Amino acid sequence: MDIVLLMNKGGPVMWVLLGYSAVAIAIIVERVVLFSLLSRTNQQTSSTKYLGPAAAMTMAVKNAANDGVKDLTRVASRIGSEQLTRMESGLRTLAWLGNTAPLLGLFGTITGMIKAFQVIEESGGKVDAQMLAGGIWEAMVTTGAGLAVAIPILLALHLLEGVVDKHAKAMQHSASMLIEQLPHSPEMYVQDEVVHQQSVLNAV
Repeated sequence: MDIVLLMNKGGPVMWVLLGYSAVAIAIIVERVVLFSLLSRTNQQTSSTKYLGPAAAMTMAVKNAANDGVKDLTRVASRIGSEQLTRMESGLRTLAWLGNTAPLLGLFGTITGMIKAFQVIEESGGKVDAQMLAGGIWEAMVTTGAGLAVAIPILLALHLLEGVVDKHAKAMQHSASMLIEQLPHSPEMYVQDEVVHQQSVLNAV
């Protein structure tokens, strides 16, 4: 089916959904590239720009221990929070796009039906299928487009959330193993897990 025809028939809402798609693709590609780099550099390296979360956690805790810091648990918690914020960047925007795309499609459906009923009113109740075609086109196309945009975005969001959770568990494991081997305050204990600040999944 001709994409240009669909865009023209769908009206302005289709162009907004196209913008949604462009923004979502940019975020997804950027996150995939970042996570790929983080996975490859999850070991100690001389470069820290793309240092993996687990490696960053290990390096920070070791440096803190070498500096005489006793509360290593707090150091691990701070680094974990920073790394989670870094990895979650853009995911909230994806959730917003995925949740509002169907609503935008529904808005296009409503405007299309309004146009269809306006045609009926202007024709004095004499319904002409050809005259109604434009409004019906817009109503059907925008609904389908809204769902077509939202479904892949939400699927990608859940996959990216899974990667973030995997790195979070790796950070927790690395911190726990390392702090057990280093001298630290006996009054402090390693948290059972690195807490996910506010999962974007909850917004879906």
